[in-house]
Amino acid sequence: MKIRARKQRSPFGQPFRVRVFLRLRLSFVVSLVALTSFAIPERVFAGVEGSGQTIRVRVNNYAQASPVTIARAESEAGRILGRAGLRMVWLDCPMEHFGGVHVEQNACLEPLEATDIVLRVLSEPSKNRFQDTVFGTAVVPILASVYYDYALRTAERDNAAFEAPIILGCVIAHEIGHLLLGTNSHSGSGVMQRRWERRQIRQAMTGTLLFTPEQAKLIQAEMETRMAASAIDHQPRPISASAE
Repeated sequence: MKIRARKQRSPFGQPFRVRVFLRLRLSFVVSLVALTSFAIPERVFAGVEGSGQTIRVRVNNYAQASPVTIARAESEAGRILGRAGLRMVWLDCPMEHFGGVHVEQNACLEPLEATDIVLRVLSEPSKNRFQDTVFGTAVVPILASVYYDYALRTAERDNAAFEAPIILGCVIAHEIGHLLLGTNSHSGSGVMQRRWERRQIRQAMTGTLLFTPEQAKLIQAEMETRMAASAIDHQPRPISASAE
């Protein structure tokens, strides 16, 4: 299994108030993801110096965007999320069947945890019962979808194809932001703005389309909640003594 490494960070978080709610939403989305995510992972690690909360993202490239484009988009999304205090671990999951690879060797097929996110890179919006937006969709708490064609069209409008990976990276950060901040988390400034015009694209290209300080705090609080839930799930369960 080929392994690639990269260092970065990431943002967002509207804490889940009850662990039961998290489990229910996870079970719902896992059933949806199971229909679309069977692949061999190519690991990409992203982090920065110092401590940080880590979130793992399984990337399913349905749009067949080039590996270079996806890598650059992940790098930009990781930089933006890193400014909000997160470390990113990207698992690039090729869309071919896993064949003879054992499940225990395939990180993309491991059970989803509270600190995991599934990211689908789609060409265009598909007709489903979830409301599509310009950039993509987010199904709290773990499933995000982004539209590659949006990034391409936006870059082509400026006759600058090199902009597409950066714009796609900002879109990825935006949708992951919804997963960590909540679906009703658009703001009047920064990467969580509802609509992006030329001013926002200029900010994206100059690296200033970021999460606000308030959003960064919420993201870190949400990640603390998810990490605590994940730690509880990994605690060994006591063995009850059988009655004689």
